[in-house]
Amino acid sequence: VQLQASGGGLVQAGGSLRLSCAASGRTFGNYAMGWFRQAPGKEREFVAGISWTGASTHYAGSVKGRFTIYRDNAKNTLYLQMNSLEPGDTAVYYCAGYGSMWPQPREDGVEYWGKGTQVTVSS
Repeated sequence: VQLQASGGGLVQAGGSLRLSCAASGRTFGNYAMGWFRQAPGKEREFVAGISWTGASTHYAGSVKGRFTIYRDNAKNTLYLQMNSLEPGDTAVYYCAGYGSMWPQPREDGVEYWGKGTQVTVSS
């Protein structure tokens, strides 16, 4: 299974970015997906998760109302729309593939990781 994240970059506070994650190697639509992030000097943390059909989504409190996770199962692609970005959102963002239909806000449910894409928000 391969997960290829893209879309990161440098943006000013208040700006927006959309991350994408292209998946291959298994039936994308059968599994939950998620996004995690790791800031310098901090542990990797859950950002958002989405169920296998996309009908159910979950967010970390710090991004709720600003970020939107969604998926296109026909294109085997996961997305994270990030609005109203803050300097505290600066991190490497990782695409995650769960081993079940439902996402969990922790790493132990994740079976596959993408390589990460850097998001830097300047003040």
